[in-house]
Amino acid sequence: MRIKDFAIERYFAKHEFTAKYLLSASDPDGFSLKSVLDIASEKEKESWRDLHLGYTETKGAPALRTAIANHYQTMVPDEFLVMSPGEANFCLMNVLLEKGDEVICMSPAYQSLYQIAESIGSRVSFWKPEEGSGWYYDPAQLKALISPKAKLIIVNFPHNPTGFLPSLAEWNEIINIARNHNLVLFSDEMYHGLVHDSKDQIPAACDLYENAVSLWGMSKTFGLAGLRLGWLGSKNSALLSKIEAWKDYLTICNSATSEVLATIALNESEHFIQPNIEKIKGNITLFKQFQERNPDLLDFPVPMAGSTAFIRLKTSLTAFKYAEELIQRTGIMMLPSEKFDYGHQHARIGFGRNNLSEILDIWEHFQKTAP
Repeated sequence: MRIKDFAIERYFAKHEFTAKYLLSASDPDGFSLKSVLDIASEKEKESWRDLHLGYTETKGAPALRTAIANHYQTMVPDEFLVMSPGEANFCLMNVLLEKGDEVICMSPAYQSLYQIAESIGSRVSFWKPEEGSGWYYDPAQLKALISPKAKLIIVNFPHNPTGFLPSLAEWNEIINIARNHNLVLFSDEMYHGLVHDSKDQIPAACDLYENAVSLWGMSKTFGLAGLRLGWLGSKNSALLSKIEAWKDYLTICNSATSEVLATIALNESEHFIQPNIEKIKGNITLFKQFQERNPDLLDFPVPMAGSTAFIRLKTSLTAFKYAEELIQRTGIMMLPSEKFDYGHQHARIGFGRNNLSEILDIWEHFQKTAP
């Protein structure tokens, strides 16, 4: 397979560890190892102390899959396959798709959600939002994209980068579109649980549809990106088995240390998820105040869920050129919409970091003193 460079990740590789400030990070601040171990039960602490650094089960440790299943409504441990999130996406696409298949994917989107399908030779149609309606994704427009050759629908809720989340009725409508056309629904749920108002939470796709595959993991919701651990959940056991066999050619198994730490975090999730939600909500308020002070700089559709938003810049420069000038003059890294293959006027903003207030002060000073 020949595949294009991952534009978002290449841009982060260039700037993430040298920039002074990250304005567009999608993950919250990482929790420390000590903070995870401090909340572990005695049995979990014993598992950590006695851990042997050998190979682990390909599917993931039984205790880990049990902890994962406890976060779902209808799933059982054997209906999960634990692996890194990027690996999971890569395996699923290669197992499921062939040249000539048709795929429907949301846009803008994290590049791997559609790029792997395109590189296999599938034809991708994009389900695009209505920006004027707060980045609304209309299920009727998704239905109109279905063709006789369609095999897969790819969705991402809460959505990166816009922060859109469908209502439960809209979510059921999306799932019924997949069911009525006998399509696999791949649901990227990496921001699952980061819902700003708990009444808006929707179930995982794998809890609602037997031919859905849900992806979740530790990086966004839990603030534990360094574990490099996620999982696929599905009641389609044949598909999961094929993905498991593909994993043998990649990582084979997971990090033993990451599995223990992820199990602790999943079992004590209230120590991670709610603090991240409160931080995100506070930062959204700060950013809204920033936008109200600088209405000529940007438009800000307030996100419903997740840790990101997609703003429209009102500058005379393209988003990419503005972002380059911003980082060169202030050390602030902003992710421009060109890296999402979505025009030249938008940028992603991240709300999961503690220093957003400081970043906004520096950005505001830059904007006032810009030539």
